[in-house]
Amino acid sequence: MCGIAGLIHPLAGTPDAPAFPAEWIRTMTERLAHRGPDGEGYFEAPGVALGHRRLAVVDLETGDQPMASADGSLQLIFNGEIYNHLGIRAELEDLGYAFRTQCDTEVLVHGFRAWGASLVGRLEGQFAFAIWDATEPALWIFRDRMGQKPLFYARLGDGSFAFASEAKALVSHPDLLPAAVDVAALASYLTYEYFPDDLCIFQGVTKLPAGHSLCFRTGGDDASVDIARYWDLPVTEVPIPWDDAVGRFTELFDRAVERRLMADVPLGIFLSGGLDSSAVAASVVRCRPPESVDTFSIGFDDPSFDESMHARQVAEHLGTRHHEQSFAVRTLREVLPRVVEGLDEPFGDASLLPTFLLSEFTRSHVTVALGGDGGDELLLGYPTFQAERAAGLFRMLPRPVRSGLAAVVRRLPVSTRNFSFDFVAKSFLRGVEYDTAQRHALWLGSVIPGSEDDPLHPEVRSRFGLDAVLRPVRDAWETGRTSSDPLSALSYLYCKTYLAEDILHKVDRASMAVSLEARSPFLDRDLVEFLAQLPRRHKMRGMTTKYILKRAFAHRLPKAVPKRKKKGFGIPVARWFQGPLRPLLEEMLGPSRLAASGFFRPDVVERLVREHVAGRHDHRKILWTLLSFELWRDRYGIDSRS
Repeated sequence: MCGIAGLIHPLAGTPDAPAFPAEWIRTMTERLAHRGPDGEGYFEAPGVALGHRRLAVVDLETGDQPMASADGSLQLIFNGEIYNHLGIRAELEDLGYAFRTQCDTEVLVHGFRAWGASLVGRLEGQFAFAIWDATEPALWIFRDRMGQKPLFYARLGDGSFAFASEAKALVSHPDLLPAAVDVAALASYLTYEYFPDDLCIFQGVTKLPAGHSLCFRTGGDDASVDIARYWDLPVTEVPIPWDDAVGRFTELFDRAVERRLMADVPLGIFLSGGLDSSAVAASVVRCRPPESVDTFSIGFDDPSFDESMHARQVAEHLGTRHHEQSFAVRTLREVLPRVVEGLDEPFGDASLLPTFLLSEFTRSHVTVALGGDGGDELLLGYPTFQAERAAGLFRMLPRPVRSGLAAVVRRLPVSTRNFSFDFVAKSFLRGVEYDTAQRHALWLGSVIPGSEDDPLHPEVRSRFGLDAVLRPVRDAWETGRTSSDPLSALSYLYCKTYLAEDILHKVDRASMAVSLEARSPFLDRDLVEFLAQLPRRHKMRGMTTKYILKRAFAHRLPKAVPKRKKKGFGIPVARWFQGPLRPLLEEMLGPSRLAASGFFRPDVVERLVREHVAGRHDHRKILWTLLSFELWRDRYGIDSRS
């Protein structure tokens, strides 16, 4: 994995193109150094500046970037891995292209020369790459299908086009963009805990959506940006008998895992002990001797959050070389500044911290790690898919009965345990009365826009209410509904929103902050398309989620693994806010600080803190989302909404 950045002037490719100041691209690229500690490279010409930071994984000696075509007219910078690059290389060699390296980067250079933008349809991998084509002249950018690798862009005051792997690179120099808050993005962040669609917290910065390409054609005043979708998740179910489905799934999964073992550096596996990561580990040991396979897990001093014993059980069953480490709350306080430093945007999903700790621990042993991300979204694995079925039954009850049940649930005593009954029941009720797409966003997220607990300043909320904030999930739901099954439509929605912009964002930032490359076999294109079109009954039967995965891997894993309830990868934030993290919470969310910034209502936030600390209500999600924003705002020195 790597970090990429670039600047293209509207006159690039013409005799009148000015040169960018050299420090601009160097400052941008330096902000991405954590993504590529093994080297840096630049290409500069009138109106063009490209920068690259390299994490060497394949072809350690000759894979430096930017990489040029033989005639120098193409200049490419690439973040990611192309798992089928050897097959594409063979095709290109048959067409007469000569290779001077063994890396996948050169395949992209020759592939673009041979097939143009249609090259991206041939690629299997995780990637964000940019190609400056001096013959057009134009800049082309591509982002992978599921959104594993990030790409942000902006138009500068003079019309220049700037892009980078992380948004913070675009505000790294005073002559590029000022670091200001996009309040529309903030309004959405409070609900989702992440930034959906193409939103970014920095004003003037936009995110290229997954599965899209972008072309910036220069030409002075006629310079233009064209964005196109080159791939989408299938939504139509394809009938397949059960036995055939199990056989095909197993074949595709094992092949996806084997593809992701490609590396010239040490490689390991994130192992939580849950079904998805355990399936990945079980597949790896079919390719390699178990005693040579490194697995990694972390634990916590709160038993309701600790899963290390389950990971240990799986590792012992498979015979892997297992590594584990346990953390306490003091570790969180110590690591929090480093996590915030690595973020270019606030992030309200508290599982970022254990993901960072796991990545840092894993990186002390290996450079590449495989994980199980994507399994829950593609195989209907979240409890919210079960809750969707329960919601249908609940909404059939007479309204007085529903109101009575809600009153009982509201009186349940508050628990800070992970997935406690009161937390689950209250979360269910907070979203159940909304439409399907809306309730899933509210079940997963923090703030219901316009509710009594909404801390956003009223003037901002008046412009970005419930309908505006929930538009991305509503749009994804409408596209997914062309499927005949509502749960399959929800799978599409989750892949396009929660997976792409929460889960994969989290894994990318946490792993790349410590220069670790993370790979997910579940996101292999062939496997994704097969699972997206698999009939729902093969993925969920009754209330049993991930049905085909559990049946296909029953003989490879300990019997307890498929039967375990999903726990999630969390930390005891609710309890820590009442104890060791309380001083930080009260400092960062203090009334005078919030009043000065103008983003939030101090009275509402003060009440949320007071109620949570006293144990009267569990506001862990809202408070963590607010704390993450304030820590981020402090990091970038943004004083106020104005």
